[in-house]
Amino acid sequence: MIMLDVFITSRVRRKIIVVYAKYPDFKTHVRGLAKLIKEDPGNIQRELKRLEKSGFLTTEKQGNTRLYSTNKSFPIFKELQAIVIKSQQLANTKNRNLTE
Repeated sequence: MIMLDVFITSRVRRKIIVVYAKYPDFKTHVRGLAKLIKEDPGNIQRELKRLEKSGFLTTEKQGNTRLYSTNKSFPIFKELQAIVIKSQQLANTKNRNLTE
């Protein structure tokens, strides 16, 4: 089990946080993110709105499209980013140990 699974129980929210924490300059719209993380756009849109309301994400309108990006000035952004990276490193280490 990946450590993030314990603390962030929503699978879709967890995937979104991982993408935006690992790639803070990443900008995309709902459908682009849905294709990337292979989740339903409706579920993604709901989670994006929650993360925007919390301040973790920001949005900008480009025509009829809303682009979401990381709010790098989010108070715990650096800590969250470090947790995501460490969690993935731990998962990779465990996977390597299982295959050896």
